[in-house]
Amino acid sequence: MKIPLIKPFMNDSIKQRVLDVLDSGMYTEGTVTKAFEDKIKEITGCNYALAVTSCTTGLELALRCLNIGPGDEVIIPDYTYPATADVVAIVGAKAVIIDVNPDNMLIDYYELKKAINHKTKAVIPVSIFGNPLDYNVLNELKKEFGFFIIEDAACSLGSSFNGTMTGNLADISVFSHHPRKFITTGEGGTVTTNNKTWYEWMYAYKHFGITQSEDRKSTAFTMIGTNYKLSNILAAVGLGQLDYYHELLAKRQELAQNYIKIIKETSGKIVLPIITEKGIHSFQSFCIFVEHRDEMIKKMRDHDIETQIGTYALSLQPAFINNSSYHLSVCPNSQMLFNKTLTLPLYNDLDFETQEYIIQNLEGFLKCI
Repeated sequence: MKIPLIKPFMNDSIKQRVLDVLDSGMYTEGTVTKAFEDKIKEITGCNYALAVTSCTTGLELALRCLNIGPGDEVIIPDYTYPATADVVAIVGAKAVIIDVNPDNMLIDYYELKKAINHKTKAVIPVSIFGNPLDYNVLNELKKEFGFFIIEDAACSLGSSFNGTMTGNLADISVFSHHPRKFITTGEGGTVTTNNKTWYEWMYAYKHFGITQSEDRKSTAFTMIGTNYKLSNILAAVGLGQLDYYHELLAKRQELAQNYIKIIKETSGKIVLPIITEKGIHSFQSFCIFVEHRDEMIKKMRDHDIETQIGTYALSLQPAFINNSSYHLSVCPNSQMLFNKTLTLPLYNDLDFETQEYIIQNLEGFLKCI
């Protein structure tokens, strides 16, 4: 029995949505993409949603919209996928990379406060793996220092903090719809905001800099832009999955709670990350902390169980070392997490019996070390 890390949810009704687009001949961005955006707005409670080619281009779009560029600094956590840092360099700003909390893998709020200076224009905190950020702390710092919050919410569709959905907490939030996400468009992302001016700027920029009159009878290219449109074809996949959003999210959370239950009944060699107080985790990924992580990945793979690292410590990656676009802090917590975080299989078809089998195998390997 091969157990994959993830399996995208697919059924005949989702396939039919794609076939309907193919039959229509309207392949580029259009009414299906708009319906997908409207559904994301409904889920998050935000006023505006903009589908884009990826979470990465969405983060870039947010930075450009806020006029962040050369001479500005943007603070980001070290423990994240490189895209969070890449976009800062792409727009010409400097990324100030700081450590994370070792218990929840989120940006260290104490280190964040220390890193803020007169050049700090924005912070891009990451609600990593679906664990929501503490906006009580973030908003207090924002009020004190006056920076923008752009949330890298790549994994966090469905999470919330203190009753407010992720996507409706930051100035601008960006989701990913990569195939590892439980709502996928193959490749793609969504930008959400409550600011109409920013939305209109981002909409124009991703459509080559075009603007339209209110009656839509005239158009003009009023700025330099690019093409970050999400096609109807890709949006149809995501829209079909969103028909099952509540069921898919509930199933992930149920499976995650079952993992937690099983792990708490084991020998204690597996450590669980802490979920943000007042937060609801979407469990895009289910991560644990173990010793000898790389050896565990190999042993599990040898037994047909696919596991994976959590994500990367940017401070250990060659692209960010001795690079003038980045200021690297000392990040021991992030580097520890890079070596100890293990992602377990989590997908809609997973059952409790298979979860028991996964943890039994992992515990067995850990006891032999």
